Amino acid sequence: MNDTMRVAVLYDVDDIRIEQRPIPELADGEVLVRTMASGICSGDVMSWYIRRKAPLVLGHEPAGVVTKTRGATKFSVGDRVFVHHHAPCLACRACERGEHVQCKTWRATKIDPGGISEYFRVAKTNLSDTLALPENVEFSDASLVEPLACVVKSLRRSGVRAGDRLYVIGLGVMGLLHVLAAGALGAEVFGADFLPERRDAAERNGANVFHPDDVRRALPDGADVVICGPGTPEAMRAAVEAAAPAGTVVMFTPFPPEVPVTIDSQRLYFGDLRIVASYSCGPDDTRAALRLIADGTVTARKVGADLIALDDVPRAYRDFAKARMIKPIVTFA
Repeated sequence: MNDTMRVAVLYDVDDIRIEQRPIPELADGEVLVRTMASGICSGDVMSWYIRRKAPLVLGHEPAGVVTKTRGATKFSVGDRVFVHHHAPCLACRACERGEHVQCKTWRATKIDPGGISEYFRVAKTNLSDTLALPENVEFSDASLVEPLACVVKSLRRSGVRAGDRLYVIGLGVMGLLHVLAAGALGAEVFGADFLPERRDAAERNGANVFHPDDVRRALPDGADVVICGPGTPEAMRAAVEAAAPAGTVVMFTPFPPEVPVTIDSQRLYFGDLRIVASYSCGPDDTRAALRLIADGTVTARKVGADLIALDDVPRAYRDFAKARMIKPIVTFA
């Protein structure tokens, strides 16, 4: 093994470079993973969100092969794994309540240096949310565990049940993952997007699709659950308007810090609506997501992912940000 590796570094949304970095050294109880696939996240192209983290090595959706261990670990060289970039302590009050993303340890943990690199270090704490991959799971599909786990949590918090009408606003990759996962729960799934190619992708995956302007025709009585994908006031207003009486609206994406969330208080109160936020995911969600991938419910092909090489990351990032790609996944030979 060489002492250096190639990584994708974001300095700004229009400045992404492929650079050489040292391969991380391991401490006791840690493992080194050779990356086989890692997606570019929708959050990575939200300029207000990612700029405050720059410079950083992109990627937090990695799957790969353990190539080195130090000390005692539950993984061995050659193991195929998905690694969550955050992992909770499992002992604090937040963890005891199942609110893993509110755990201070969860928020402090990370992979080193990032997922879109040839290798990354997994700290001992992160091994609590590192999952062995079944042999039938392709690495490109396994790279969807983290985003799919966010969707699993979103649907859990929504309270959706079999037979409910669930409406997904925005049919990019996260919207398509909602379509697939909600369909597996037995919901009647509807979806809207301004882009016809995204509507087509959702329709192929079982959703009843329409242009956002046609929501009243498609859902005259509203939806029991509405997933608000875009982090915009316009999308949130549309989500609230589309909710059926006693329905639930899930705020899946944050707004920029300076943008307030405004909701029609009359409709909220007298309509008995529930507004629920859903941020990231925890260990229970990643395990549920891997089961959906292992049984073929969710695959990279179903969401229309593009498999790209490391050198293509700057171009793919631009295309993804401009909605010319549904999901770029970086694959490593």
